[in-house]
This record gives sequence, C-alpha cells and structure tokens, in this order.
Amino acid sequence: MLGTPIISVQKITKAYHLGDVRVPALRGVSVDVQEKDFLIITGRNGSGKSTLLRQIGLLDRPDEGNITLLGQEVTKLKESPRSRLRLQHIGYIFQEYALIAELTALENVMLPALMRQSVHIARPRAKTLLEKVGLSKKLKNLPRQLSGGEQQKVAIARALINDPQVIFADEPTANLDTVAAYDVLELFAQLNREGHTIVMISHEPDEQRHANRILTLSDGRIV
Repeated sequence: MLGTPIISVQKITKAYHLGDVRVPALRGVSVDVQEKDFLIITGRNGSGKSTLLRQIGLLDRPDEGNITLLGQEVTKLKESPRSRLRLQHIGYIFQEYALIAELTALENVMLPALMRQSVHIARPRAKTLLEKVGLSKKLKNLPRQLSGGEQQKVAIARALINDPQVIFADEPTANLDTVAAYDVLELFAQLNREGHTIVMISHEPDEQRHANRILTLSDGRIV
C-alpha cells in the first residue's frame, strides 16, 4: 500500500495572457508523486509540461488548485518560506544549464550551499559531487570551457549540493548529443536508485525506460 505522497497536486489550473488573449496552460491537473518515484512527464510542445513542472517545483504559482510538498500546503505560502523550501528540499535542472558564466564549475556547484553553510563545508561537498558526475578534472573550468554534456553534469551536481529530496529536470538531455544524453540519463537512474525522487520532462521514448511512471499531457490535461 502506498504511503503519503511526497508531492500532491490537486486540480491546478494556469493560464497566460498574450495581450488580451487568455491562453490556458493547465486545466485541472491532479497527480501524486510518491517518494523514490522516477516520474517522466511527456507530451507534445505546448501541452503544459514545463508549466506543470514550474508549479510543483515552486518556481511559479497556479491560478487555482492546491499543491502539497512534504506534507505542507505550499500554494499560498509567501515567497520567503517558498524560497527556503526550494533551497532545502528541491533540486531543479534546466534545459539550458543556467550556469553563471563568470564562475568555475566548482563555484557554480557551491553557490546554493553557501546560502546555508560556510565555504569550508560547501567546497569539499561540491568537489565530491563533481567527482560523482565524472568531472573531477574540470573543477576550475568556466562553463564556456565545457561541452554541453559537461555543463549539464555541473548543473546536476549543483542541484544535489543541498541533498534535495526531489529533483526536477526540464528536458535535461534536449541539447545533448546521443552519448552525452545517455550519460546524463544513467546518472539520473543512479540517483533514483540512491533514493532521490525524480520528476523529469522528456520527449524521447527511449528515455522512458528509466521511469517507473509516465504522465502524458495534452492541451493542459492528463491523458
């Protein structure tokens, strides 16, 4: 019997406005995510995948409905406690890596940890994570000195620095070649085996073999 979901989404809606035109992105979506799930969200472009991920990753707020994270209703939380929840419990990986160009790989990974702890604790933790993703010889490299796959691995290490319970990934392999994409997916599978809950957007059918659950969206609804 399943326990209490780590994430519970209840009938959320979200619309955007393009001038005077209201464009619905989510239409009453409900989904539960259990601890240690590897959930892949799929669907055509414009189906609402990234919008849904942003809601449950606390990067945006739904217009209606409720989201519970780790037993806490988060939809109406003020920004300061939402930021704390993101920092302490969530790792978010973007399609475009979102690394800071002026910082080395090591410094990019350390950055979220420095909001909670000293550099003396953050630095060795960041080094260990970069070793974990196979970048022990790239600590001092700037993002422009790394391949796309290496930049994404830095982003994954950064997402892990505060030991999050949930990792959200928005098409993390979309800009990678086949070999780099395979390496990144294997890394996600390893993280899931180690106990991390993963919610990932993917268009690629061969990536879905890593998931224990697949959620398909169409026009803002689950199909």
